[in-house]
Amino acid sequence: MSITILQVDFPFAGPWGAEMAAAMEGLARSIAEEPGFLFKYWTENEAEGLAGGIYGFSNRADAERYIEMHSARLHGFGVSGIRAIVFDVNEPLSRIDKAPVLQD
Repeated sequence: MSITILQVDFPFAGPWGAEMAAAMEGLARSIAEEPGFLFKYWTENEAEGLAGGIYGFSNRADAERYIEMHSARLHGFGVSGIRAIVFDVNEPLSRIDKAPVLQD
């Protein structure tokens, strides 16, 4: 299975931890329905005031469409300073290092 990784982060003032989970559950459920979506690790760094995620998509085109939609949504929430980077996955090396979604 080919995987495209999307890394997103942006300035965030909270909430964090369990409060973030409760506040963002609806958003998480909508993300899970996006075309080509495979997974998301939600990321937070309270000390640096950053939040975001590491996403897996089944193809680059869906990851890039997601960036456009999600950036517009975040801007609607008043968020700026959004960084989004798309990466291709080197599957042979990732398998050696036990990438969870690549294990047979």
